[in-house]
Amino acid sequence: MVQDIRIVGTGQLLELQRRLRRAGHENIRSSMQRRIRRAAEPLRDDLQDAVRSQPLQSTGRGVGKRGGRSPTTRPFREAIAQAIRISVRTTGDPGARVWLDKGLLPPDIPVAVVNQMNDLGRLRHPVFGNRRRWSQQSANRGFWDKTARAHVDRINSEVARVADDVRRHLE
Repeated sequence: MVQDIRIVGTGQLLELQRRLRRAGHENIRSSMQRRIRRAAEPLRDDLQDAVRSQPLQSTGRGVGKRGGRSPTTRPFREAIAQAIRISVRTTGDPGARVWLDKGLLPPDIPVAVVNQMNDLGRLRHPVFGNRRRWSQQSANRGFWDKTARAHVDRINSEVARVADDVRRHLE
């Protein structure tokens, strides 16, 4: 399953946000949010690149099978890549979150499709919506998880540095 990647240090971030609000430092607070977002942007960009570079190779048509062009001109991988978002929260459960926005996916692409590509390394779907004929395409298994794991240490250290900078400014 494609999981939300959350970069959190809830105790430190909550305390800093409370102190910033009490001190009335809106510009420092917005700067902190901006820097946390910037720390997560390379992860989002790499996830988008990972989705765009998925091979999605088909097993091919059998001898004598009919085929044709896709009835849609929308690029499948690009639609998924454009639905990857970043959100930064400073209250409640503070931190940065990189996630797949279901609302930005076309209605015919459920989130389960991306989960299937990541978890199983394949994409099984009906041929042009015909539920009596199915096709299977292979993908790189675990692409989402591998990409996220490669960024976690860098993002955690960046968020800690931002928190230290804000803390130093408040003292």
